[in-house]
Amino acid sequence: MTVLEDRIEMADANTKRLDEWFQRLERMPVPEGFRVEIVGGTVHMTPQRDTHWEIIRRIVRSVEDRFGMDVKVFSDVRIDFPGRENGFCPDVAKLSDSAEKDDEGRWHYKNVEFIAEVISQSTGSNDYGPKKTAYALAEVPVYLIADPYQGRCHLFTQPKDGEYVSELSVAFGVDIDLTTTPVGLTLKTDEFPRD
Repeated sequence: MTVLEDRIEMADANTKRLDEWFQRLERMPVPEGFRVEIVGGTVHMTPQRDTHWEIIRRIVRSVEDRFGMDVKVFSDVRIDFPGRENGFCPDVAKLSDSAEKDDEGRWHYKNVEFIAEVISQSTGSNDYGPKKTAYALAEVPVYLIADPYQGRCHLFTQPKDGEYVSELSVAFGVDIDLTTTPVGLTLKTDEFPRD
């Protein structure tokens, strides 16, 4: 068994435990405006700031403008990814048109075509570290990090053997050409706010 197969099998084996954790978290009095996800078995609760939401909204709007209102694009919806106890709620996730929920009513990471994460100060290291690794292991074709603290976007494409082969970093204000990817659009970043 390869490391990749081992991590993917681990994701499938951890689903029941993640289900239990998320059920408990849903019963907790989580303050409104906070996002909860599990990264590597650790629960993270982060507040969503207005800057964060404005960037998410602009990305979702671009995807909807390109594919129409029926596109399968989500924000803060749980998707389990390869690795140890990874129940992520990506800021933006676009799934393939053919994606369907499984028997438990969840979306599968194999149908994810695009992920965008907007950096929060308290959890940014997850987006650059274990989440990036999990997305590469899951072979998500396009992973975008929008970092309002740096005023930059980091684009990762061509996942292979648990890593992204291609990386591009651009300042806010520079268009990102995604026309040769499953996203099939040019993402304008000129109105992304900074923190």
